[in-house]
Amino acid sequence: MGELFDLTGKVAVITGSSRGIGKAIAQRMAEHGAKVVISSRKAGPCDEVAAEINAKHPGAAIAIPASISSKDDLQRLVDETRKAFGKIDIVVCNAASNPYYGPMSGIPDDAFRKILENNIIANNWLINMTSEEMKANKDGAIIIISSVGGLRGTSVIGAYAISKAADMQLARNLAQELSPHNIRVNCIAPGLVKTDFAKALWDTPAGEARASSGTPLRRLGEPDDIAGAAVFLASKAGSWMTGQTVVIDGGSTS
Repeated sequence: MGELFDLTGKVAVITGSSRGIGKAIAQRMAEHGAKVVISSRKAGPCDEVAAEINAKHPGAAIAIPASISSKDDLQRLVDETRKAFGKIDIVVCNAASNPYYGPMSGIPDDAFRKILENNIIANNWLINMTSEEMKANKDGAIIIISSVGGLRGTSVIGAYAISKAADMQLARNLAQELSPHNIRVNCIAPGLVKTDFAKALWDTPAGEARASSGTPLRRLGEPDDIAGAAVFLASKAGSWMTGQTVVIDGGSTS
């Protein structure tokens, strides 16, 4: 069992990892032996998470702040990771944007573009920046954090849901291109997880009760509920899985 989930010697870049799901994934990957790169827009929170991980696993984490909206920032993230750790084996595209809550008829063009650019195009940028190296090594794992929003209609987060459905298709497309090089590309589609990003949907007792009532497990997700799947997909345990979307939602789409 330890061997199946062992990430010793692997280097993982995780966007949006200063909090929430990304932070939990970084913590668990470090626990399983990986070197992890903590990245989000602001340096301070990245440094804090890296220090927290290094206190438990000395030398396992570094912080490289980057904005996913900037192609130059993402290239710097990749370049600095290679300088620090020599390679990149695992990429987790977790960071995303959702600046608009409401009907599709009211979304400003700029907000729609930002959602599509940050949640789809930026993922493709980062994957392209790292996949050539993975091809040369004949090994790699790419994980895109999608959402169950991409599986069903919504009247309030429509553009976000469109972007997350597109991420699932991006994984399928890239699996066709990259799997012959032993690079696995998969999505995780969480249901409603108690993060700051999704706070508007659960941040009152009534809101949490309402949101969890339609979930067979009768609770919302926690960031750590998603982290285990990421470890699985990045490790030997997930070595014959590619082009798939793993839904983790407490049963709400069952």
